[in-house]
Amino acid sequence: MPTGGGKSLCFQLPSLALEGTTIVVSPLIALMKDQVDALKSNGIAAAYYNSSQPQEEQNDILELLITGQLKLIYVAPESIWGITNYFSKLQINLIAIDEAHCISSWGHDFRPAYTQLRRLKDEFPGTPIIALTATADRATQDDITKQLGISQAQRFISSFDRPNIYLDVRPGQQRIQQIFKFLGSRGLQSGIIYCLSRKGTENLASKLKAKGYDAAAYHAGLSADVRNQIQEDFINDRTPIIVATIAFGMGIDKSNVRWVIHYNMPKNIEGYYQEIGRGGRDGLKSHALMFYSFADVVMLRKFAEGADTAVVQLAKLERMQQFAEALSCRRKALLNYFGEYQPEDCGNCDICKNPPTYFDGTLLAQKICSAVVRLKQQEAIGMVIDVLRGSQNAQVFDKGYQHVKTFGAAKDISWKDLQQYVIQLLNQGVLEIWFHQNGRLVLTPLAKQILFEGTNIRLASLQKEQLEATTVRKIKRESTAQGLFEKLKALRSKLAAEMGVPAYVIFSDASLTAMENEKPVTLEQFATISGVGQAKLDKHGEVFTKLIAKHLDKDATKVTTHERSFNLFESGLTVSEIATKRGITNNTVHSHFLKIHEMGVDIDLKQFISDEEIKLIKGAKNKLDNPESIKTYFTYFNGEMPYWKIKYGLYL
Repeated sequence: MPTGGGKSLCFQLPSLALEGTTIVVSPLIALMKDQVDALKSNGIAAAYYNSSQPQEEQNDILELLITGQLKLIYVAPESIWGITNYFSKLQINLIAIDEAHCISSWGHDFRPAYTQLRRLKDEFPGTPIIALTATADRATQDDITKQLGISQAQRFISSFDRPNIYLDVRPGQQRIQQIFKFLGSRGLQSGIIYCLSRKGTENLASKLKAKGYDAAAYHAGLSADVRNQIQEDFINDRTPIIVATIAFGMGIDKSNVRWVIHYNMPKNIEGYYQEIGRGGRDGLKSHALMFYSFADVVMLRKFAEGADTAVVQLAKLERMQQFAEALSCRRKALLNYFGEYQPEDCGNCDICKNPPTYFDGTLLAQKICSAVVRLKQQEAIGMVIDVLRGSQNAQVFDKGYQHVKTFGAAKDISWKDLQQYVIQLLNQGVLEIWFHQNGRLVLTPLAKQILFEGTNIRLASLQKEQLEATTVRKIKRESTAQGLFEKLKALRSKLAAEMGVPAYVIFSDASLTAMENEKPVTLEQFATISGVGQAKLDKHGEVFTKLIAKHLDKDATKVTTHERSFNLFESGLTVSEIATKRGITNNTVHSHFLKIHEMGVDIDLKQFISDEEIKLIKGAKNKLDNPESIKTYFTYFNGEMPYWKIKYGLYL
């Protein structure tokens, strides 16, 4: 059931109707406390037991439990095995596993302690078990029943739709300014801002306070007393704005949250859905605003890499990114992710309010769906695209896919564009990714309607997406450009004061803007800036280029060298132009592109190397004594195949 949909009632009401006591396994102390307080306020005997309580309090609770005075006892999964001997002496009428997605490594908040809960089924075989969650895709649902040993259990799935929440995704430039503007018209409304880090919550809360907003930072680094006080103040409308990590909000029953902001892109759709669901529980309008930049993606990838569930986490992160870049109704994409197919656009998201240009994409959708079928619904996006484009690479040929009927059916569409169309079909519920089975693409009922029943589908023109991509997907600090412009203005003012002339006499704003965009670091580069003649080059060239170089060096600690090369490529520069501008070789630029591709950025490496060249490089591999050495290939091709092409050929 959706967040705020009444899941707790599904075990609280049966508990009251049955003889005995209900065990509720719950992951967070704050969640337990809120629910127990609410039950007690309604005259229901309930308590919670966890390691944060003093021994005396724990003993009092166990005494109530043993004497049959509790209808419900809430227990943390880490604490439950210390008191199961008490349960064996009682009449346990029901076992409820709340936030059940925590049991699954496919879920978004995996908790190892949950994986031991199957023992409850073994120890209490005659007691019914109910598992509840607001955020489980198909793979997670299957895993929950398997892990708990209740694979034959009935499943009840309510609608995931929260139509009163307006879904809004914006580029991440100047987030602080956008937030101030967003809050300007919202007075003292309650809202939550989610950040990725503890430091981020504190910094943003401080900036809000400086602007006169009553805000508090909330994260796991604060003491329990401080966190509880902040939570109480928020629930009781004393503090309207909470800036928090994702540790905040689970189980909090505050109905009048009017907006939820994600300062950074969440790591998966399940977490996003759960967090925006804390808004508008009273059924009135609520606004969910998410900022997105590729810098967020890079950061989240780093968090995921090296984890035991890295493959799953990275796949779900990619799906989250696809949602952020959606060109069709966002609510459709959100509901489709959870297997709920909505045929009509919602009319209550940023895409529906400002739709792109659409075209009849039925034929293209049929080709894509047909390719998925021909590949027996066993392949992930990359292979499906390679087959549709007729790519002549080893992976395709090894599996014999060059012989399927749809091989080359969309060879006139670039790899990147075709990928975007496939993502649109995912977001519109035509295709689905099965993360738990190597990320393979499968058809949904809507796909079958498109293939066999004459149902038409619209796809968004990519022109708008490409324009947005230039703005959104650049990997850089959003503050970099603005920071440089301010530094250039300050230098101009200093020189103007020293010379006793107006600032514009030194350089116009247009010239400063050109310096900001071009970032010249040599006198030769500076001479190409509009408004720079020989006299100004001689007078001011050295001091301005030094400032720009110093700024870029400072930035280099935050933006890697391969990211800077990619930014320049995204802005329209060729490989040779990037190499000249940065003072590096073409080979180094290509190595940067390869690194960027490995990080998951959509850059079509095949625009730099032909299929024939790839085939030659792959073929050489079996003929070399030392195929691990790039230099061996270079020698084999008599120096006619550059090192960067060899690297591409071995990688693709």
